[in-house]
Amino acid sequence: MQLVNGFKLMDYAKENGLVLTAFNTTNYELTAGIIRGYQEKGLGGYIAISSSNLKLSNPKIIADMVKSAMKEASVPVALHLDHGKSFEDVKACIEAGFTSIMVDASHLPFEENIEEVRRTVEYCHFYGIPVEAELGAIGGKEDDHISEEDAKTNPEDVKEFVERTSCDLLAVSIGNVHGMDLTPNLDFPLLEKIAARSSVPLVLHGGSGIPFDQVRRAKQQNLIKVNYGSDLRQAFIRTFGQAYERNHNEFDIMSLSKLAIDNVEDRVKAIITEVNEK
Repeated sequence: MQLVNGFKLMDYAKENGLVLTAFNTTNYELTAGIIRGYQEKGLGGYIAISSSNLKLSNPKIIADMVKSAMKEASVPVALHLDHGKSFEDVKACIEAGFTSIMVDASHLPFEENIEEVRRTVEYCHFYGIPVEAELGAIGGKEDDHISEEDAKTNPEDVKEFVERTSCDLLAVSIGNVHGMDLTPNLDFPLLEKIAARSSVPLVLHGGSGIPFDQVRRAKQQNLIKVNYGSDLRQAFIRTFGQAYERNHNEFDIMSLSKLAIDNVEDRVKAIITEVNEK
């Protein structure tokens, strides 16, 4: 199946009452495990890669890899740029065939954040691609970037931000964190205020540490997307780590890579099941 446009994927989620999962990839094994997990569960979602992880490859390599993994799939999947840190990355990803974009200018002052998001939206909308933006700062470790910021989204800024940027999804900071080293503490009264002021669906980053019952509760406040990265990377890394602990002379990359794909797939299926449990 071909990759689907992010707007169509959002429509799919609304029609089926789903919270879309977004799983971050870095390499082929993660990609294959994610796509197989979606296919086995019969539900669609996002496969994503952040700007920082593009240092290991480039947008075209990632797009070609994902498209190859999707050949036998029959579920809708969008290819998403996560935490796009530069306009150059955004343009390169769209040129490569990405079907959804996040621009992360949340580290900038409010007006500069709006300006950068609006510029990205104008460019992406020309190609019919939706844009996710972030308001507020999320602490923790995201790939090779460590942020000590933990500035929750100000609900009073939400309406103006969404209207002036014309973004299509809004990532919020309500006590969620990146990585597994910090403990999330979601502020549901704050989320309710944000949802009441946002005309676009909401996104939670740092899903790996958030209890599933809280994700399902957040669904009631117009949550449409939740991101997972650390969970899958742990499943991947643990496969090789355990093999090394069993045998320090282990060298069978092929067998371990296949096992890593299986382990990532199992984690993907478990997360999808929990997130959309009725």
